[in-house]
Amino acid sequence: MPAQPLKITDLTLRDGHQSLFATRMRTDDILGIIGDMDQAGFHSMEVWGGATFDVPIRFLNEDPWDRLREMKKRATRTPLQMLLRGQNLVGYRNYADDVVTAFVEHAADCGVDIFRVFDAVNDERNFETALAAIKSRGKHAQLAISYSLTERTMGGPVYNLDYYIEKAKKFEAMGADSFCIKDMAGIIAPNDAYTLVKALKKALKIPVQFHTHYTSGMASMSMYKAVEAGADIVDTCLAPWALRTSHPAVEPFVAAFSGQPRDTGLNLHQLLKLGDYFESITPKYRDFQDTTRMSAIDTAVLEHQVPGGMISNLVSQLREAGALNRIDEVYEEIPRVRREMGFPPLVTPTSQIVGIQAVQNVLFGRYKVISAQVKDYFYGLYGRPPMPVDPEIQRLALKGYERGESPITVRPADVLKPELEAAKEATKGIARDIGDVLTYALYPQVGLRFLKWKYGLETPPADVKAKTLDDVKREDELIAKARAGKLAEKTAEKPAAPAPSPVSVPASGLRHFNVHLDGKVYCVGVEPTATAAPAVYAAPPAQRSAAAPPPATAVRHEPVEGPKAVEPPKPVVTPKPVESPVAEAEAKPAAAPEPCGEDVLAPMPGVVLRYEVKVGDKVKSGDTVVVLEAMKMAIDLPSPADGTVAAVKFGVGDRVSRDDVLAIIVP
Repeated sequence: MPAQPLKITDLTLRDGHQSLFATRMRTDDILGIIGDMDQAGFHSMEVWGGATFDVPIRFLNEDPWDRLREMKKRATRTPLQMLLRGQNLVGYRNYADDVVTAFVEHAADCGVDIFRVFDAVNDERNFETALAAIKSRGKHAQLAISYSLTERTMGGPVYNLDYYIEKAKKFEAMGADSFCIKDMAGIIAPNDAYTLVKALKKALKIPVQFHTHYTSGMASMSMYKAVEAGADIVDTCLAPWALRTSHPAVEPFVAAFSGQPRDTGLNLHQLLKLGDYFESITPKYRDFQDTTRMSAIDTAVLEHQVPGGMISNLVSQLREAGALNRIDEVYEEIPRVRREMGFPPLVTPTSQIVGIQAVQNVLFGRYKVISAQVKDYFYGLYGRPPMPVDPEIQRLALKGYERGESPITVRPADVLKPELEAAKEATKGIARDIGDVLTYALYPQVGLRFLKWKYGLETPPADVKAKTLDDVKREDELIAKARAGKLAEKTAEKPAAPAPSPVSVPASGLRHFNVHLDGKVYCVGVEPTATAAPAVYAAPPAQRSAAAPPPATAVRHEPVEGPKAVEPPKPVVTPKPVESPVAEAEAKPAAAPEPCGEDVLAPMPGVVLRYEVKVGDKVKSGDTVVVLEAMKMAIDLPSPADGTVAAVKFGVGDRVSRDDVLAIIVP
């Protein structure tokens, strides 16, 4: 049989920027090029799915459904493809069957032609509902195997050749129109790629597609060997957004196979012109690029196996948490957590589940904080792990788990109640179509917040505004001026701010307030004096005034134990006017100070999903006080001590910063 032309799927508009720029490409930039890309002759363009649903509603104030419809209007020749996480859809948990069916049908109606479906633990039961919905709309169903290793070469107790061939046969029997090897971390070696593709071509009647990342540096070699073995289709990106944690560049492959039996038929000159566009817009996304390594490749991935999309998000999230300096510790912890969880492939959402648990283990101690998703995983809500999990860690994770402490063995969706009607009810009066309802169903907190932004019910924060090339130019100019010392000179030329007006200091009285340091609350009293520097001492709770105004300054003291505190100084009898920047605060009494206790702090930036307690509730050390969505996971934050909830500081849906006090527990 004569060799067939090699087909190319372009990933630039989805996995390319997800891998390199934390999925931050904006719709306007996509629409500015997709029409030209449509003329290139690609087999398909992957443009949707993965994180391109979550990121727009969370960070960009853009509707992913609108993006899909607009892309379809401009791409009339090339099939549009999406990445679907099986029963997880584009989220981080398994959804009920009614949500899965509605989502797939609506995605097909909005423009998806090819659905690449995978499951994070390669559990074929998690394909069933999505596959039926794809077929009901007459679309192409490509089922993918998540490639992984338990050793550095193909083999080991699970991920061997027999494992992949048997899974592929099951997928074909289920009704797959094509099969994809999904090497999300770029760890497949060239000879293993050849062996696997050769065996698949012999075992299957459906086309075989090959997907890998450049993270380890092997991708071009492995892809070339896969083509030699008979791969029908391969995944690439346009060169400016290729390599590193992204994918092989398309241009070298077009050149390498030009005039050969597997000539791609793509026009190299046309591809180079498309690349110029991405070169021109790249500066807008430079803030999201991983700059933790000078090298263009990360050979450590051969051990930690973290996929490219996860790396860029991990870097971004650790930077927000102020812990980027500990990324190497996280990389060391990831293989250990993965082993304890039964060697799941590191692909969304298991890459997030394993990766974020590794982050928590490094920052707070091993399994001191356990995300809701880790608990769900050990319960069985993500499917069958490839290998048995660590029983001790499983028992720890399921202790007090709301669904029960005995894991399930049935198909995960079989234990999930329908969700769509409740989502419709929750969005009544806001949602205008099924897309809005599904946005909420997938991400209740973030989705509802986005819908309020979309329809003008709330003002979106300034940080969702798009950065322009003019913004980049201004940043560069400021940086250049700062380096030249000109910025400091300009600042010096500014007129000094006017001095505050003199004010009178009250004749007597202490102001008491709490200072939050290192997770503890220190009761501090401040006495106004006739000098600019007030005297400060630590006062016991009994000496605090209920109507005390807020402080001007504070000094940290040891926690107060009782009446043995320092004697308060005598009040000032004859105050003199002083110049003080706190004049307004001096004039107005403030609310009573909060009680002393221990803080429940936000360990990283996030969104408050819910409080499990209210003011006045009794809690024990370790009880969940608040659930925070951070790094796309739901994190249960425990009480640091036995006591009573004295204060709840935020509302549901509020965005919080690292070290914000979420609640106060009084022993």
